[in-house]
Amino acid sequence: MSEQLIPATITIADRSYRIKLHPKDEEVVRKTVKTINDKIVEFKTMFAGKDMQDYVAMALVWYATDQMENPATDIERENITDKLNLLEKMLDGQLQS
Repeated sequence: MSEQLIPATITIADRSYRIKLHPKDEEVVRKTVKTINDKIVEFKTMFAGKDMQDYVAMALVWYATDQMENPATDIERENITDKLNLLEKMLDGQLQS
């Protein structure tokens, strides 16, 4: 029997996104979101005057680059890629609204 998806709300750069995920992935997703938000805050202090989309882009480039420098296993890499793709789709949907 397959595992049911659970609803979760994540907040990135002061925007909330309602997502569904596997319960086993919830902790990793929340830690990833925290890391991204922490990086956004760091970039905001380093580069004053940019808009929030710039900070989000900087954080995602940093995150993707960090993953390349610290290779994960194939399964971890696939999960990260899936999560980044989901995040991109959610951001695209939010920006088009």
